[in-house]
Amino acid sequence: MPLPLIFVVEPDRQALDSVAAALERRFGADYRIERDEHPSAALGRLEQACERGDHIALVIAAVSADTTALDWLARVHELCPWAARCALIGYGDPAAYPVVRRALALGRLEASLLKPVGDPEQRLYPLVAEILASWARSTRPRVPVVTIVGERAAHRSHELRDLFERASLPYAFCPHDDDEGRRRLQDSGHAGALPAVIFGMQCLANPTNAEIARMLGANAHQVAGLYDLVVVGSGPAGLAAAVYGAADGLRTLVIERFVPGGQAGTSSMIRNYLGFPRGVSGAELAARAQEQAFSLGAEFLLTSDVVSVLSDESEHVVTTAEGTQARARAVIIASGVAYNRLRVDGVDRLLGNGVFYGAAIAEAPAQAGRDVFVVGAGNSAGQAAVHLARYAATVTLLVRSDRLTMSDYLVKQLQRADHVRIRLNTQVAGVDGDQRLEGVAVRDTARGGTERLAGTALFVLIGAGPHTSWLEKTLQLDDSGYILTGDDVVLGISGAPFEWLEGRPPFALETSVPGVFAAGDVRHRSPRGVAAAVADGAIAVRSVLEFLGAV
Repeated sequence: MPLPLIFVVEPDRQALDSVAAALERRFGADYRIERDEHPSAALGRLEQACERGDHIALVIAAVSADTTALDWLARVHELCPWAARCALIGYGDPAAYPVVRRALALGRLEASLLKPVGDPEQRLYPLVAEILASWARSTRPRVPVVTIVGERAAHRSHELRDLFERASLPYAFCPHDDDEGRRRLQDSGHAGALPAVIFGMQCLANPTNAEIARMLGANAHQVAGLYDLVVVGSGPAGLAAAVYGAADGLRTLVIERFVPGGQAGTSSMIRNYLGFPRGVSGAELAARAQEQAFSLGAEFLLTSDVVSVLSDESEHVVTTAEGTQARARAVIIASGVAYNRLRVDGVDRLLGNGVFYGAAIAEAPAQAGRDVFVVGAGNSAGQAAVHLARYAATVTLLVRSDRLTMSDYLVKQLQRADHVRIRLNTQVAGVDGDQRLEGVAVRDTARGGTERLAGTALFVLIGAGPHTSWLEKTLQLDDSGYILTGDDVVLGISGAPFEWLEGRPPFALETSVPGVFAAGDVRHRSPRGVAAAVADGAIAVRSVLEFLGAV
């Protein structure tokens, strides 16, 4: 197989040779470096490469004040939509900056680089390596660590694909009734229930998430002794609490009912988080944060659902559904939220068979060439639609209200995508299909009337509700189930468990139980977004330190 291409386009011969030579030294073993001084000729060569079936990984092109560069970059994207694009700008060409800024805003560039590039180790190599790594993750098959064998349309098969996708664990899926699936089952000696999960010589029959975690070596450590801090949940708020708690010397345990990332972990691309100019997937951000917390000494107990927090004067006991108990001096609840259910007849019956809550990342490749729907108006829905548009023939965004509530950068991305349709004032009224989704009925909430639309998948990302049902008799909650903290805790309620008996007001983000704090989307009136959740986690740890210093 021919090596993928990195194509450099630069009218300045000296700069062209310098950049191409530097790329050849570092990346020449794995990529073919092509160069051209003329944009029109380069476009023709790129077109020929695409016709031959070559993989174009990256196009690095000089951009000047000439606005035709935007059209040229758009044409490159049409020819090879999976290729990344990087602009070369001269230090002495300030007129080019508005062109590049506009190209970045329109999604016609992933990055920019100032020339002369100087020492390539400082800027060129790190930037190109990051871009190529992202390109490889998006386009190249990964060597699977585990294999799932089961019915593709089965709900549990979908759950397992989503689990491994969000855990950033490479996996293969084999239908149980094709030759490869039958061979895998025969080789493993499996004749039990499906889906089967195969790891090396081990095979589990329709396993729970906890059984998979144990098979893969997670949760191998013993939960024992007194922890300074137990964090319930590992979305952005919980992971931030783990990082800052461990960094401040607290013996920290994180208990997560699924895998790290929370609702943010389902996002295919987060573009507005500080420090990631080219964006970062929710799963990658979570993996980095978990690694950071782990390196600072935090412990993790994954796929374990917390069912209670019991408190006395000196410590708290956090208990999981499996019966594991963790003793702690302080607790931060960052259990997050879950997407609201779509209350339409037939939807629950087709769950996993064309109807999905979130999970656009795991199911997107299976929608190649198909017509799909996304329900929602916020950032999660916008990110799902953008990601699905890379695979599906059409993506229709169904919005019940008369406007989108997502970030402006997502609105612009959707508006410039030719095969994404946005339907405002549109409510799902029904679903079609016996075994799998075949279409939806939608109602026009402004003018009335219902019509049926054909499609194979419906991704639902509408609002969210807190994971707090297990806390109803433990903490003060608002009418929607969110945890009251700080100044919102109602003082003077007589009778346990809601009576505040301390001779001080609650610390910031402290709940109605002293020493138990809440952070992130689970708390009352918390601001939404990854950055806000991370800030909540940091503030909660600061309050924990104040509490521990006061007791």
